[in-house]
Amino acid sequence: MLENLKFIYIWVLAGSMITADVKLMLTKQQYEVVGNHSRVKVCHWTKSDLREEGGCYKQKFYGIKSHQCVQMTPTFVCNNACVFCWRDLRYHTQPAMEGGIDCPKDIVEGSIEAQRKLLSGFGGNEKTSDEKFERAMNPQHVAISLDGEPTLYPRLPELIKEYKKKNFSTFVVSNGLLPERIEKLIEEPPTQLYISVDAPNEELFNIIDRPIIKNAWQGLYKTLSMLPEIRKKSRTTLRFTLIKGLNMAYPEQWADIIKLSRPMFVEVKAYMWVGMSRERLEQANMPLHDEVRKFAEEIAKFADYKLIDEHEPSRVVLLMKEDFEERVMKFD
Repeated sequence: MLENLKFIYIWVLAGSMITADVKLMLTKQQYEVVGNHSRVKVCHWTKSDLREEGGCYKQKFYGIKSHQCVQMTPTFVCNNACVFCWRDLRYHTQPAMEGGIDCPKDIVEGSIEAQRKLLSGFGGNEKTSDEKFERAMNPQHVAISLDGEPTLYPRLPELIKEYKKKNFSTFVVSNGLLPERIEKLIEEPPTQLYISVDAPNEELFNIIDRPIIKNAWQGLYKTLSMLPEIRKKSRTTLRFTLIKGLNMAYPEQWADIIKLSRPMFVEVKAYMWVGMSRERLEQANMPLHDEVRKFAEEIAKFADYKLIDEHEPSRVVLLMKEDFEERVMKFD
């Protein structure tokens, strides 16, 4: 099973600033660079929703309006080198941010302007909903999850606060390796906090996530143990990424993680064979939606959770202890 993985450990410590050559590469990939270390990229589902072709699973599960969602990151570096990551790890893997740190307010303003610039070409397009395009120019959601590990940006709580001032919902996705940074979010909680868990045990974690810091699994476990307390202030979510032939095993151990963290939501999602991950994994590692659902049901059985919803185009299912009316949030 593991012999087929093409491990690529390319580690470039060039600081956290986006250099001219990296900026050129990002521009070609349709990113908009914001300041010294942040970036924005329009999500596939934002474009799809503008064309009235359907929104992302967060729209179905939680009420997020895909055409009004900014996908961004305040840092492009990460302290993991996940084998399934679609990014180019040569410019990505680093234990901490280095160099100057941009002001949260400037990042927020810059990200909104970047989103408007990236979407400007949709105006007047015959396939675009004029009503949705007008609303898209005034976004109200931010997914701090584009790439990189957001907790490496030391002013993340302030960033969340600045988005809140503009009445944005805030979704933060973290690998949870830095519990001391996660703890700071208790005082300035996002609307919904995601912790990505890609393995049910430490052995598989080290193979799949390939952390570049010490005691990474222990850090993640500490974060997971904090989630019941964080849940008092933020909607908490675990995201399990399933890789066929690698981590679709040990449902009892996956369930133990749920029992420890007691999240409001558990998203069980397929690995997607896209980007640079195709150099490390095979297409056969991408499970079908039916396979995701079946394995999620196994986990749910051991965790005493229920399968509440699913979004087949994204190959993701939602597990919860019990559903509740406010799961799908209402926005003006």
